[in-house]
Amino acid sequence: MISQEIVAATPREGKFNKNAARRVRTKGRIPAVVYGAAEPAVAIEVDPKQIQKILHSDAGHNSIFDLEISGSTAKTKAMIVDWQYEPIKGTLMHIDLKRIALDKVMRVEVPIQLVGTAHGVKNQGGILDQVLRELEVECLPGDIPSHIDVDVTNMAMHDVLRVSDLPHSDKLKFITEEDTTVAHVVAIKEEAAPAVEEVAAAAAAPAEPEVVKKGKTETAEAPAAEKGAKK
Repeated sequence: MISQEIVAATPREGKFNKNAARRVRTKGRIPAVVYGAAEPAVAIEVDPKQIQKILHSDAGHNSIFDLEISGSTAKTKAMIVDWQYEPIKGTLMHIDLKRIALDKVMRVEVPIQLVGTAHGVKNQGGILDQVLRELEVECLPGDIPSHIDVDVTNMAMHDVLRVSDLPHSDKLKFITEEDTTVAHVVAIKEEAAPAVEEVAAAAAAPAEPEVVKKGKTETAEAPAAEKGAKK
């Protein structure tokens, strides 16, 4: 989905290591790399608030926007293809951008949205279990949908919704297999209550000491991304 967003970026200079990336973040920016379209990869820094805005938009990471790198005379169509969050604070750490040619087809994953309340849920006491949440499609960049809607109101108990049942379009080529299950209506299973003996044994058993695992507080910048090796 093509947006009107313009992302302003600044080239990064010097070493591209963990300390350099930390200095970029200290300035309130995040390190990034842009590659693709048979051009060299370029290390840049961008505004994390603007990237978060794109990631949380209707089209999400499938948004195609204008990338404007200072010192360059031309804007480049680009999209976010990978991103990393700090595991504890949840702040954005690094992103990968890919240059997009509007006249060439590309493969993307598009969210599937189930619309309505299934008959099997409303009238038969079942639950709707969505198995597949994203569909891989191939299309021109301008034809990427923000999501694919499918009406599930007529689904009864034990009915199965497959990829072949989704609304198809001449502009989209489905890559995901047509017989793949998207969702089904299933019966609610009640878990059996534990036996009295098992409960008593569990109460009598000494408690295991709790082990607290400490993770890293910061994720190093992916070297593969800095080299533009990801595709």
